[in-house]
Amino acid sequence: MHPCRGAVVRRVPRAVVAVAAVLSVCSPAAVATTPSPGVSAAVAFAASFDAPADRTDPRTEVATLAIPAIGVADLRVVPYEGTTDDTAGTRIQDRGVAASPYGEEGGVGPGETGNYLVTAHRLSAGGPLRDLPSLDRGDRVLVTEDGTVYEYRITGTRETSFRSARSLAEQRAEVPGKPGEKPARAMITLSTCATPEDDAAGNHWRDAHDNPEHRIDRIGVLVSARPA
Repeated sequence: MHPCRGAVVRRVPRAVVAVAAVLSVCSPAAVATTPSPGVSAAVAFAASFDAPADRTDPRTEVATLAIPAIGVADLRVVPYEGTTDDTAGTRIQDRGVAASPYGEEGGVGPGETGNYLVTAHRLSAGGPLRDLPSLDRGDRVLVTEDGTVYEYRITGTRETSFRSARSLAEQRAEVPGKPGEKPARAMITLSTCATPEDDAAGNHWRDAHDNPEHRIDRIGVLVSARPA
């Protein structure tokens, strides 16, 4: 669908209308930010539209990811039905691209209200998210899908443990860090392995997919959407 017609653009406002008032992530490790002029413009944009329902699964559109601060450009994000770092997701990441789960145990799509989950390798398969740990609060994350560019801003960080059901539930929650809470805006979780950090600490545990115990997550909120 063309970005200037129908649900592609009109589904964004429900996510961004409250961004200026609440830019901190609902996570214990989140850090609040001060709304920028760009955020204020996004709120003004959002206020001129109604808030329709988000699209439904299955997701089939491959998005592209750009993170200028760490040199990521045109990284393909492949959707699949599942959950973060499961067998299907790991196979996608092994191709050197990012994976984004949807469905009952996954997340939403770009620009949608809830938690857009994106995972990719840090060391293997070209290490597309090798520099994710250096991403700072306020850095831009650009996701392009179906003719629309969704701009997120990083607001916080958290650590996920594969050996903790609670920690995994917090990562995959509709509101990052708060399982069971109903989302009111569009958010993104970017996740990659903490292999160097775990190994340095003497933690050499691995799961069936050779993942270390910990994941490094960066959380962001949607601030604008525009035609590509």
